[in-house]
Amino acid sequence: MLFTQFVDDDLGCASYLMGCEAAGEAVVVDPPYAIEPLLAEAERRDVLVVRTIETHTHADHLSGHGRLALEHGIPVSIHPAAGPEYPFDPMHDGDEIRVGNVTLRCIHTPGHRPEHCCLAVIDHTRADEPWLLLTGDSLFVGDAARPDLAVGAQEGAEGLFHSLGRLLELPDGVEVYPGHVAGSLCGKGMSSKASTTIGFERRFNPMLRFDAVDAFIAESSAIDAPKPPNLGRIVALNRGPWVGSPTRVEELAAPPDGSQLLDVRPVDDFLAGHRPGAINVPVTGSSFATKAGFVFDPERLLTVIASSGDEAERATRGLRSVAFLDLAGYVLGAGTEQLLDATLDELEALLASDGIELLDVREADEFATGSIPGSRNIPYRVLTTFADLPADRPLVTICEKGPRAVVAASILQARGFDVRAVTDGGTADWLARTRISAASEARS
Repeated sequence: MLFTQFVDDDLGCASYLMGCEAAGEAVVVDPPYAIEPLLAEAERRDVLVVRTIETHTHADHLSGHGRLALEHGIPVSIHPAAGPEYPFDPMHDGDEIRVGNVTLRCIHTPGHRPEHCCLAVIDHTRADEPWLLLTGDSLFVGDAARPDLAVGAQEGAEGLFHSLGRLLELPDGVEVYPGHVAGSLCGKGMSSKASTTIGFERRFNPMLRFDAVDAFIAESSAIDAPKPPNLGRIVALNRGPWVGSPTRVEELAAPPDGSQLLDVRPVDDFLAGHRPGAINVPVTGSSFATKAGFVFDPERLLTVIASSGDEAERATRGLRSVAFLDLAGYVLGAGTEQLLDATLDELEALLASDGIELLDVREADEFATGSIPGSRNIPYRVLTTFADLPADRPLVTICEKGPRAVVAASILQARGFDVRAVTDGGTADWLARTRISAASEARS
């Protein structure tokens, strides 16, 4: 059996190439929009991709099934409850797709979405029972799926409870390969580990400890994580007519008038000099595409500002993965506007002067674990339109480590506010220093 897992570390999404090398055929499960690595692996293994299987209609990233269909004539299988607007082969509970000596058996597992399916994989050269289980967005390593992205959270949670029960009917030794790992918005406590087993999850996954559906619904539907603002757009694109190959993005002499400006250079480069109105989301940082998706409007023209063509290309791939398809191009180089940063020492002095507004730009659940007295919690992702901000004193942004503080400060600077970002640490560092100082004073 051929089996290769591909993980997008930025989005936390996983896709799979699997099939039978003896038969020279393979299928792709949950392909990313950037299909090139999967096709390169298929060519390297000398197999022909004969089918795309979607476990469900994805809400957090653009699928590559349209490119595979349009560019390579590969048919798509998905459960009909997805309501796809493209030609597809319906895949119902219990249906099997055979590729040489390998069978993929559909297990309909609604909850995350009504059409969601898992795939039990049987390698007939070993045994006629499942060896692997592709769980899509149902069971993760250490977690279970969000139930609130397609239907009401309680309705989705009830469906997910029963679906997880079906998966737990499989033997403990069945290996589990999920559609997401840590970094995805589709779960809240998933591990960065790329696989597990039914037995391990049965013993240690906190979302599988519930015997009563009501208790599971209460826990599963208590969602703190935000929904991506372009969720509806991504679902519509993945359900609608096939999205084909992207147009080439070229270098520009200057951004077009009215274009959004996304500066993907490292934080220090942005602080030293950038174009007026640019917002800094470094492509080298974690969750680049997710952060950009929260901050920018995918319906408006966007220009990437980068240090090199390679950096611009990496950013472009990330933006396309979350359905930013209207890209004007990229511009190389810095600008003349600067953004001031602040150290933790300087923050202490600024707070003592009582002349600033301190914005903690982490999420609410992070803020609840500890915050600087007098700080105000406004997540960075809402600052593009947030109205209740003072204009009569400087703003200072802080997060856990620094990157989100710069994203937030660049948003506010682009809106015309006097703002600085704390870049040499975050809230936890400040609180730790305060505790050490208080303990030292107490001893003296």
